[in-house]
Amino acid sequence: MNWKISFLDEAIDDFSNLDHSQQIEVAKVLDKVKTNPLPLQEGGYGKPLGGNLAGCCKVKLKKFGIRVIYKIERVEEEMTVIVIGFRKDFEVYKIAEKRIKDT
Repeated sequence: MNWKISFLDEAIDDFSNLDHSQQIEVAKVLDKVKTNPLPLQEGGYGKPLGGNLAGCCKVKLKKFGIRVIYKIERVEEEMTVIVIGFRKDFEVYKIAEKRIKDT
């Protein structure tokens, strides 16, 4: 069963700012993850995050250095993409924290 995927407006902008080859790879990974976005410990694809990002998971596109951070809404079986960005100096995690706080 596929989970519903939604995006913060900012995450849509993140996706748009990627080059075409990166967009294709991110779309492929999201298509795969939506089949089971739960944490790895629960048989899913996401790596759980802690601290201010507790309740969120990430997937990595190692070839591109891209991280996709999403939040799981178990009741509605929905995953919300918070940020799509590069790991560079943990910036993607800082952006995710800010976006979660602002929602």
